Amino acid sequence: MSEAMEQAHETIHEAHHSASDPWARGVAVMVSVLAAALALAEMGEKSSQNAYLTHHIAVSDDWAFYQAKNLRAVIRDSETELLQSLPVGPEIADRIKQSREYAARMRDEPQGDGMKQLAERAKAQEAARDRAFHFYHNYEYTVGALEIAIVLSSVSVVTRMRFLTVGAGVVGALACAFGLAVAAEWF
Repeated sequence: MSEAMEQAHETIHEAHHSASDPWARGVAVMVSVLAAALALAEMGEKSSQNAYLTHHIAVSDDWAFYQAKNLRAVIRDSETELLQSLPVGPEIADRIKQSREYAARMRDEPQGDGMKQLAERAKAQEAARDRAFHFYHNYEYTVGALEIAIVLSSVSVVTRMRFLTVGAGVVGALACAFGLAVAAEWF
């Protein structure tokens, strides 16, 4: 359990013991709402982190496959050049043709995974990965702000400084609004 969640639990527990104080009960309710928002923001953070990792692996796989196809095409191009240096006969001409076709298929295979198709797919995965990374960081900011709001709320109960409660409410409200904006854009 995170420290902010433990702090929230302690604040709610302390407010429960001072049941005669309506302000402390109000702070406990606010901390409960902030803790719930924190849990949701952490779920969004984990979801975007998982999406980032998934796309990052796919990008790595596609570029590795691209490099393998490129190596095969280069080998076949070298084979073609070598065969062209030999006296041309029907067998050699056929092998040159096969070698050129193979190299061309490695570079562009519309029904499969040619280098062109792999590069397009990898670039799309890179864009999706970068988008997920952006959302991950925005959720991190939301989580951090909510944790600060919970700590301020907890300190306000212990110190009885009501301006800290107001500050916690403002920080928490802004964090919730930012988190909702991130979630709306993510989904």
